[in-house]
Amino acid sequence: MPPKAIIAVGGENLIDTVLTVSADGASRKTDNLGGSPYNVSVALARQGQTAHFVTPISTDDFGERLATHLHKEGVSATGARVSAPTTQAIVTLKEGVPSYTLHREETAERQVTQDSITAAIPDAAAHFHAGSLAFAGGHDADAWEAVFHAAAKRGLSTSLDPNVRPSLIADPSAYRLRFVRLLASAKIVKLSDEDLAWIYPDVDQDTAMTTLLTQTQARLVALTKGPDGAECWTRSLHCSNENPTLRGLVDTIGAGDTFMATLLAQLAGSNASDLDAAALNRIMRRALFAACLNCTKEGCAPPTTKAIEVALVRGTI
Repeated sequence: MPPKAIIAVGGENLIDTVLTVSADGASRKTDNLGGSPYNVSVALARQGQTAHFVTPISTDDFGERLATHLHKEGVSATGARVSAPTTQAIVTLKEGVPSYTLHREETAERQVTQDSITAAIPDAAAHFHAGSLAFAGGHDADAWEAVFHAAAKRGLSTSLDPNVRPSLIADPSAYRLRFVRLLASAKIVKLSDEDLAWIYPDVDQDTAMTTLLTQTQARLVALTKGPDGAECWTRSLHCSNENPTLRGLVDTIGAGDTFMATLLAQLAGSNASDLDAAALNRIMRRALFAACLNCTKEGCAPPTTKAIEVALVRGTI
């Protein structure tokens, strides 16, 4: 594992109200802590990294739970505490696959400006990660974008995970243009095959990836493909990796966030373009094992470094 870097993480924090619908139609409700970047920060901490979560958190009851959990996990919450309510996602699980409805108007995580985000990023940060609802639209998306470009300009390594939620994007064309602009400042890009298909509609996957790769100077681009594993590109290499054998899938919530965090735990602050093929495959294998371990637990439950190491030695999950 490379030396620790201070990693600043920005984007939504929220409550996932999960409705699990069984085959007989019965449902069960649980309130889980979540938000893609929030999950990334926790997953980083569980892998021994120094994570700072820079987004505002509400002072309401849900916000207290979110802040307390970050503290317990060893994540520094450097964003403001504000009185606006916590964003809430209604997640319906059918056969382990989630669908989402969000309540996000005027919520705490959207109370940001370029200056407030910049102030929350520690001076010693080596890496800035952002994504998901941060870039969905509105004044807050403009602020996050400005900070992302500014971080790259002042020498931080940067990473981007769009984690697209189409139902929350009022102007798809504007979002796609923003994504292309962000690619110009991103050093690490991770997206799912579903993200790719939505951002580059009406073309096949190979064409979409070829287009994306011409639009970025990122040192590493990773495409996760659910049950089909993942692919990765650097400026000179390409690799394709299968998932490990997985027994006992519970759900896929947080799998992509765990994958992203595991990439960052290995790469943040380093030059990914210096990797050889063997090192790139080791990094991808570790990220896939971590993501699949997460899928053996309910909700987002990122594994620790020890759990990942045990699974890698065993070779199965």
